[in-house]
Amino acid sequence: MSFFKNYKDVTEDLQKTFAVAVVIPTTLRPSIAKALLSIFQQKDAGRIQILIGIDKPERDPQFIEEICQKRPSNVTVSLFYPGYSTSVLHQGLHSSCCGGVLRCVLTYLANARHVAYLDDDNWWAPNHLSSLKSAIAGKDWAYSLRWFVHPESLQPICIDQWESVGPGRGIFKERFGGFSDPNTLMIDKLTCEPVIHYWTRKLPGPNGGDDRYIFHALNNNYQVAYTNQATAFYVIDPFDVLQPLRLKMCGRRYIQAGAKT
Repeated sequence: MSFFKNYKDVTEDLQKTFAVAVVIPTTLRPSIAKALLSIFQQKDAGRIQILIGIDKPERDPQFIEEICQKRPSNVTVSLFYPGYSTSVLHQGLHSSCCGGVLRCVLTYLANARHVAYLDDDNWWAPNHLSSLKSAIAGKDWAYSLRWFVHPESLQPICIDQWESVGPGRGIFKERFGGFSDPNTLMIDKLTCEPVIHYWTRKLPGPNGGDDRYIFHALNNNYQVAYTNQATAFYVIDPFDVLQPLRLKMCGRRYIQAGAKT
């Protein structure tokens, strides 16, 4: 099975360039519902194109159709599944474990100059896209800050002040020149086109994902802007190699967030 399907208003002209596009690689985890709703609730972002690439589906794609019934008129959702995975995680050919080539291919397919990225287990504040659009004007790429979110309660813990903090800062300053999580990024895909293919590969080592590769390329070659606002919500993976450091840095805030219901 493979397919490409659009969810849009009947009067929507897909040839007309969108104000911004959002790329989501997914295995159709239930959490994508919260991610999509956070895009539907974006304020002052103009016409939004969401491109969802399915890597290896965990459930019937009909799941997405039900969510899209809540889609506002300014949002179009394009759902793409090639019928197989391109990631080595699921016997594909490409080293990126986060959707294989999906972020790369869907960035090219996006009918918007400015492209943002969202994982299917994270979400955004309502001003995320509008603040990035304002910041990126006259620049090549932009980033926001992010909140750490407890993996069980899904409550915000604290603003990440040591990992995803941008160029020349944080614990990845020496190895990668800093770091910005994909969920915080917006790029000008025309200016940054030479590095889009970096989404398909990963740097070696335990912290060497495709996100480090693309950040390194953007940071070394293009002009950056930032919003200085924490508008992305990043759910911590308790099995991540960085979890011991996160527990140390978050301290009691981690325990307090986990106790909230």
